[in-house]
Amino acid sequence: MIEQQTTPALFPPPTRPQIPERRRPQWQEFRRAYPGILATMGFSLCVLIALDVWLVRKRARYIDEDARLRESMSGLQRQQADAILSNEQNKVRMMIELVRRQAQIDKQLHLAVPVDSGVMYLEQDGALLREMPVQVGPERRVGTPPDTVYMVAPRGTRTVERILNGSDAWEIPTWVYTDRGLTPPAERALKGALGPAAIVLIGGTVIYSPPSVGPLNDSTYVLPGSIRTRAADLQAIAANLKAGMTVYFY
Repeated sequence: MIEQQTTPALFPPPTRPQIPERRRPQWQEFRRAYPGILATMGFSLCVLIALDVWLVRKRARYIDEDARLRESMSGLQRQQADAILSNEQNKVRMMIELVRRQAQIDKQLHLAVPVDSGVMYLEQDGALLREMPVQVGPERRVGTPPDTVYMVAPRGTRTVERILNGSDAWEIPTWVYTDRGLTPPAERALKGALGPAAIVLIGGTVIYSPPSVGPLNDSTYVLPGSIRTRAADLQAIAANLKAGMTVYFY
C-alpha cells in the first residue's frame, strides 16, 4: 500500500486583516463627554422656543386688537382708514424721493445722507466730492414719562447751525444721560462732547465724531436721532462747511 505524500504549499493563502468592530457611541457616553455643549444647546433651544411663543402671542394680540377695532367701524370708516394709511405711506415715499432729487440738482455745496445706505456725501451741482461712511442712531423713545420724545432717523432737509471742533462745548441733553443710565450733572456743557469735529443742525440733530469724553464716549452707542461718522472725514471737510448750508436726509 503506497502512502501519498502531500507537498506543502509554497505560498500560504493570504490572511485577511482584522477590521476592528465599529461601535456606535451610546447617548450616555456622549453626554458625559460633552456636558457643557449639551447644556448650552439646551439653554439656547429653550430661549428660542420662549421667544417664538412670545412673538406668536404678541402677533395674535395685535391681530385681535386690529380685528376688534375694525369691527367697531362702519364699512365707510374702514375704507377711509385704509385710504389714509395708504396715503400717508405714499406721502413719505414721495417726500423722500423729492428730497433725493433736490439734492441731486442743488448747485450749492451741500451734504446728502441716504439714511438706509449708511453713507454721507459731500456734493455740489450733481458732482460727488467725498463719500463718508456713517452710523445712524436707532429709533427710540427717550426721556422720563410723561415727558418723553420718540427719536427717529432724520428725514427731509436740515440747515447747519454750528460747526464744532474738539475745544468747543456742547450742552448734552438731560435725556442722553437718562438713556445711558447715568445721573445728569449740574453742568451739562462739555468740551469735546461731540468728538474732534461735529455739525450741529437747526432742530437739534447732530452729525458728530466719536468723542473721548462724556456719555457718548462708547463705540457701541450712537446718539438716537443723529449721525456718527469718522473724525478724519469731518475734519477733512470742516473748512468747506458753514452755517446755513443745507443737509439732505432721504
